[in-house]
Amino acid sequence: MRNLLRRSFSGIIYVLIFISAILFSKESYITLVSLFGLVAIWELAKMINFKSIISYILFGITLFLMLKRPDSYAIAIILGINILSSIYLIYQLFRKKEIIFSTEREKLGLTIRYLIFSFCFLILLPFYNQNYTPYLMISILVLIWVNDSFAFIVGKNFGKTKLFVSVSPKKTIEGFIGGFIFALIAGYIISIFNSDLSLINWLIIAAIVAIIGTIGDLVESKLKRQAKIKDSGTIMPGHGGILDRLDSLLFAAPFVYLYINFII
Repeated sequence: MRNLLRRSFSGIIYVLIFISAILFSKESYITLVSLFGLVAIWELAKMINFKSIISYILFGITLFLMLKRPDSYAIAIILGINILSSIYLIYQLFRKKEIIFSTEREKLGLTIRYLIFSFCFLILLPFYNQNYTPYLMISILVLIWVNDSFAFIVGKNFGKTKLFVSVSPKKTIEGFIGGFIFALIAGYIISIFNSDLSLINWLIIAAIVAIIGTIGDLVESKLKRQAKIKDSGTIMPGHGGILDRLDSLLFAAPFVYLYINFII
């Protein structure tokens, strides 16, 4: 009971801080997610035993340049690298291959492609049509939280068939389907109140979030299993680390950015 209360309290604080930063200003949103990014890089560095400050420096430089030139062709190139890297991680996950990072160069490469680029696109997500659109970002967060919450609720009460037992024994196919369905329902409701995008676009984004977000959770679980740890950190009581809390959103962010900015 104490753990549930602690988990609920820290979760509420996290949500309030996140939404407040989004609504207050674009600067507060960029600052908060940048801080999340620095903490997540530190957590991953511990996980893969990477002792170098270069990843923090590269994160700052990359983010600064992407915010300075949001219309640059370089962003499309970085997005392509990020998406291809994510697809390769998905391949390694489903082929049950270890994610290799034995050398310092491989550790830096994983940090750049898995975290630095993804955090940059997470920060760029609410900048749509060259305007800062906070409710677009809040809507995407709602889709993530609905998917995660109902995947847990449905899986706990009705789950029988394991989804990926070698990586995450508690996840079930029933839970995944439940999260997917409720994410689509949330996408429909969001389309009524948020006119940034059409109904069909919100439904497609909900599907991307549910599928890619779940895979992102599994990829991070695989990294933790390889490191033989339960959580990426202890900064959020009852939830683990920042990377544990943002794994789904972080992995889905480049795919959602691709859809919103290059497909619609």
